[in-house]
Amino acid sequence: MIAAGALAECARAKVNLYLHVVGRRADGYHLLDSLAVFPDIGDRVSAHPAADLSLAIHGPFAGDLAGNLDENLVLAAARILAETANIIPGVALSLEKNLPIASGIGGGSSDAAAALRLLSRLWGLDAVDLPAIAARLGADVPVCLDARAARMSGVGTHLTPPPRLPEAALLLVNPGSPVPTGQVFARRQGAFSCPPSLPPSWPDAVAMAADLGALGNDLEAPAIALCPAIGDVLAALRALPGVLLARMSGSGATCFGLFASVGAAEDAAHSLPSQWWARAGTLR
Repeated sequence: MIAAGALAECARAKVNLYLHVVGRRADGYHLLDSLAVFPDIGDRVSAHPAADLSLAIHGPFAGDLAGNLDENLVLAAARILAETANIIPGVALSLEKNLPIASGIGGGSSDAAAALRLLSRLWGLDAVDLPAIAARLGADVPVCLDARAARMSGVGTHLTPPPRLPEAALLLVNPGSPVPTGQVFARRQGAFSCPPSLPPSWPDAVAMAADLGALGNDLEAPAIALCPAIGDVLAALRALPGVLLARMSGSGATCFGLFASVGAAEDAAHSLPSQWWARAGTLR
């Protein structure tokens, strides 16, 4: 529950509509090219002033984070922001964890970004360089800070404007299996991909799906090798009525189906196995 008078921010899921591994730096970090979008599906972070810094986690996936509370990125965001602003981080934070963890949709990164937005408002820190702080927290945190569609490159921190998106919706589906990102990258084999040329805009979801269909997610095959259930999810999504494209997001295991409308996505979700996590939302 959000305390009376608390400020709150939505921490939207980050979905990679395509993801190409285009190279590797000398330090081992992979170079990526991806189009990231943010459907209206996510966690929720709230905060109110308090004597000390604390974090309470609730929601469907709270139990998966109970063992390492002190390492949570929401707390890390609060500490770094307070340190940068030279203030004492007196705040009670609450995280409603609705997104599955280790699932390829940037849940922890989006939580941290939401905490930065929230605390900069609560503490009146208009002059603080939030993007610089976001980059210190992780490669996905900068794109989650604005929580709007962007093209990501480099290690994920170089952001450029995306094509203008048409009206469309995503159905996110996760089989309930966490997939460690490092293991997925370690299993990736073969040549590097090239960054694609994208149009300035798409007239509709069908046109967007046609262009994206020629691309891919270079981490999909190694992720399926680690977690075969991802292949089951993709097969189920591709069989749904009205689906325009089905693909894995990030390093998995969450996959998405692209639909022309959120109503079509919600209707299609009823055909999926009840034990899978599934949510529909509009693009952003």
